[in-house]
Amino acid sequence: MNRLHPLLKEPVQPADWREGLDRPQALLDYVSEDPEPLMDLAHRPIVSARQFDRAKLFQLCRLAAHYETTPALMQLPLTGKILINAFYEPSTRTRLSFESAWHRLGGDVMSITDPATTGIAKGESLADVAEMFNHYGDVVVLRDSNEQAVYEMLNSLRIPILNAGNGIDEHPTQALADLFALFKWRPELMDDEPKGQGIRIGIIGVPNRMRTVRSLLILLSLIAPAISEVVIICDVEQPFDGDQREELEEKGLRLRASKSLNNELPQLDVVYINSIAWVGDTYEKLGEELRLSAHSPLKDSAIILHPLARGEELATDLDDTEHNWYFAQARGAVYIRMALLTSVVHRVHRVIDTPEQQA
Repeated sequence: MNRLHPLLKEPVQPADWREGLDRPQALLDYVSEDPEPLMDLAHRPIVSARQFDRAKLFQLCRLAAHYETTPALMQLPLTGKILINAFYEPSTRTRLSFESAWHRLGGDVMSITDPATTGIAKGESLADVAEMFNHYGDVVVLRDSNEQAVYEMLNSLRIPILNAGNGIDEHPTQALADLFALFKWRPELMDDEPKGQGIRIGIIGVPNRMRTVRSLLILLSLIAPAISEVVIICDVEQPFDGDQREELEEKGLRLRASKSLNNELPQLDVVYINSIAWVGDTYEKLGEELRLSAHSPLKDSAIILHPLARGEELATDLDDTEHNWYFAQARGAVYIRMALLTSVVHRVHRVIDTPEQQA
């Protein structure tokens, strides 16, 4: 006998507090608008988190909050523009969030999800591929397990390229999504002179093997005054590259390494966890035994971030708790990428202007 599934009898549930507009609106109200820093991004390639300063970071997050609180845009700034989404490495969230962002801005998308279907499979150089991209689109988003691929394309490109992850090197737009989530959680992290004790952040991951962690640390160094400590939690003896730690500490970030997850958790305000590092044409899992679940000794007010996709390191029994900010983090990635794409491809106007004032 066929029976209806119980959930089919229930109406769709409204968005919970993590998907509401209160938090992006609070961020929007917290930061004064200044389009000048974003104008400096126009027609530039975005390859590294090092390309952002505080002003660019804050204004990008403000514009992202504007997009999140205004789902029906009066003006579609990228109408008639074409995005080439070149993903030579598997991806779900990053690829689809770029496509969603571009479509929401009015543009069209061409996607490549398998290098075996391109001239690269015949031995064509990345420089020649880039030369062709100049004629087919207005911007390229590239993900490649080869760390040098984005740089090999740069010399031949006359349109901007955005790095969507290059090997174990960087993932700057993921780090932007991470900071956007943090600022919606606590906008006061953007204060020039933070009041009170700074937050303590725990990163379960390996900074010299994980591109998400590497880029995140670079952006966190921009808000170092608001952070009392970043604890790197992993079982690796040397989690940093040669001068990686020195560069971060010179910018004011206070770092400490630890191998004991449960001993650190009760003192952490933010827990960022990842276990996947891309190496060549495959990936390796690092620190998967360092796991979070509803039974972990988390601080009551702590939030959890994860770049996703997750494995056994992050239990699903945390999904319905207030620790879960990783789904909101993924949702916000669409809006921060909208803000970045607008800034790179289209001249940024004051978002309060009317179309008549912009004309």
